[in-house]
Amino acid sequence: MTRHDPDSFRGRLLATLRLQFPDALDPAGGFRLLDPESGEPYAGPRRHLVATCRSIANFAAGVVADGPDWCAEAAEHGIEFLESAHRADTTDRSEGYHLVVEADGSPVDRTRSAYGHAFVLLGYARAADVGVDGAAAGLDATVDLLDARFRDGTGCLRSDCGPDWAEREAYRGQNANMHACEAFLAAYEATDDGAHLDRARRIAERLTVELAAETDGLLWEHYDADWAHDFGYNADEPRHRFRPPGYQPGHHVEWAKLCALLDRYDATATAASESVPGSGDWYDRAVALFDAAVDLGWTDGGFAYTVERDGTVIVADRYGWALAEGIGAAAALAGRATRRGDGEAAGRFREWRDRFVDRADAYRGPAGLWYEKLPPAGSDGDPDSPEPPGVEPDYHPASAYFESWRSGVR
Repeated sequence: MTRHDPDSFRGRLLATLRLQFPDALDPAGGFRLLDPESGEPYAGPRRHLVATCRSIANFAAGVVADGPDWCAEAAEHGIEFLESAHRADTTDRSEGYHLVVEADGSPVDRTRSAYGHAFVLLGYARAADVGVDGAAAGLDATVDLLDARFRDGTGCLRSDCGPDWAEREAYRGQNANMHACEAFLAAYEATDDGAHLDRARRIAERLTVELAAETDGLLWEHYDADWAHDFGYNADEPRHRFRPPGYQPGHHVEWAKLCALLDRYDATATAASESVPGSGDWYDRAVALFDAAVDLGWTDGGFAYTVERDGTVIVADRYGWALAEGIGAAAALAGRATRRGDGEAAGRFREWRDRFVDRADAYRGPAGLWYEKLPPAGSDGDPDSPEPPGVEPDYHPASAYFESWRSGVR
């Protein structure tokens, strides 16, 4: 196993971004998804809100890492498209953002997506952190929008709405709320406003402590409008693109990373505007979620996608995003263990980080970009590329390298 120096992760982050720039930037508007095989942009003018915001976050992270000037240029390009094309009303931010648009801004899917709007906040927060014009105002307005349109009485996000803000189904989802927690943490990093940290804490408390207590500490994906576990949701669609049934080991490591960040910030910050019940130790919760992910789904070279309640693997495909999140989670946990003076735990998480990084090359196509997924371990299938309009502009690898660099643990 290769021992990876933390400073090398800055290089990995910037190399990941260099593969995207300039080809991913469309002069006609927004960002284009690139083919891992050829590096060429996929044909088609459609732009997904999540991909737009993830690209903004990627390039803003490059600015934080003191990358080339084109990192700021690309982040600015993304903010301009977010505001001029995805934004439903350029004079009224309260109308939200279209989920899919053409490069010229024509709306294709007017859904007001909770998942998508979580990424709107993330994009604005990362851009505001590096001083992109208009991003701070967008951050503030998006927090107000989430509070007014999506947050329910539990402090978590409800489901997708139509353009008239009518809720489309009586559903609550773990995934949208996980990314809302991520976005509120980024908003806190950009502003030092403890209210954003409170919001992140409350979502994490609800999902990883209160609701997980009903499933032996594991994180189910789907709930009804009253936040009761819906174990039958999409049971007949095991390969649903965004809402498959079962436990997702990848989301367990992703939450492990977020809980490690909460532990990091709780060590230096005080809760602000909201009263959040204590969940105990975020670090312990992060460790438990990381270990659960490994127990649930780690196979040779990746995590199985989904697992049944009895531990049976549902979909054994190994998605690249899950491995990338494992890298970031292990790095963040190694950092927290080091801060706590637990050298044994820090060493264990460094080993996992390095093991995951060693596996990452298998997910990269000839052009250096990541495939969406590998086939099940031991099978002879080929890697799969993302289909446009995709949502993954190598956001998860970039985020993993960014977190590994800023955690800075040798």
